[in-house]
Amino acid sequence: MKLNPLQHGGWAYAFWIAAVLLALPTAVVRGDTIGDLVRIAGAQENALAGLGLVVGLPGTGDAGEELTLARPLFEVLRSMGNTPGSFEDLAETKSVALVMVKCVVPEGGARQGDKLDVRVSTIGSAASLEGGELFLAPLRYEVRGPVELDVPLAMAQGTVVVDSEASPTNAMVPDGARMLRDLAMAPLGSVFELVIDRHFAGHSTSVAIASRINQEWFGTPDLFGPVVATAVDDRTVRIAVPDEQRTDVPGFVAEVLSYQIELRDLGLPSRVVVNRRTGVIVVTGSVRIAPVAITHKDLSITTTLPEPVPTPEAPLARLETWAGVSTESRAAESARLGDLLAAMERLDVPVEDQIDILMSLRKTGHLQAELVIE
Repeated sequence: MKLNPLQHGGWAYAFWIAAVLLALPTAVVRGDTIGDLVRIAGAQENALAGLGLVVGLPGTGDAGEELTLARPLFEVLRSMGNTPGSFEDLAETKSVALVMVKCVVPEGGARQGDKLDVRVSTIGSAASLEGGELFLAPLRYEVRGPVELDVPLAMAQGTVVVDSEASPTNAMVPDGARMLRDLAMAPLGSVFELVIDRHFAGHSTSVAIASRINQEWFGTPDLFGPVVATAVDDRTVRIAVPDEQRTDVPGFVAEVLSYQIELRDLGLPSRVVVNRRTGVIVVTGSVRIAPVAITHKDLSITTTLPEPVPTPEAPLARLETWAGVSTESRAAESARLGDLLAAMERLDVPVEDQIDILMSLRKTGHLQAELVIE
């Protein structure tokens, strides 16, 4: 059945993305290199935050008599040489909103002068941030971080963009934060650790990655001989830089992360990972389901028999309220998850309902995989 996504609302686009992902071959998430599966310990995201003022609002800002707004606005005006006589002088202000400003520094950090996107959210009674401008807002670590300095790490300012009419009190400032100083992980020493992505975590994974590194470095590694990599736990592989490589640790790291590895060598369990926020469904293993029949609410598939030759003027239509999911050979065998996808596509099932169906299949034992809901 051919669907027009524009006729099915905003969820249809996300549904087709999920359908494409599910329709891929068994190893949907494929790690071609070790670098696809791990990150270097210490190279994680960091959050910066601060308070700011959004100015220039068309009467949709905080009430001026609110002290949560009046105090910072008073201080800003005073620092610019225009000190109000009292807080009462700001009582009629409705063009300014006090906001929480947040910025995420990506894995690997950021350098002085780099620009990053900023999110802003109202704190007081402001009705909308549409049309506003974020005034200079210093950003520091949201929580205690690796740099113990009571100084801003970034400064945020710029035009506010409301990205959802349903939530005009939350917005973003594209490239709104400029880094004032470097925020990067410390240089690696002679020993460092690789942290395995949680979707690939497992003792078999860490052992396989360590073995692959040792095999590349020593050819055929002796279990009782020297090693470069050691599996520590289900998510950690410790790397000892060989003496001859310690003058070029970055080059050694780049080489290790480039080593090829096959997912089938990791001993991963079958797993379906669902992100409710984005509507993306990812298969990380050979997922199968037991034969099952599915119906979805009052949606149906139209059938005309005998089947005519479809044309643009007279497309082929089918009507069914049930979609069977089974195998092409023996009924006792398991079906592929792709067969389930085909059934849900025929029933025009939105992503949220696809997730509910997957959960029901897991509860009844028909989904032969671990289901991870994020």
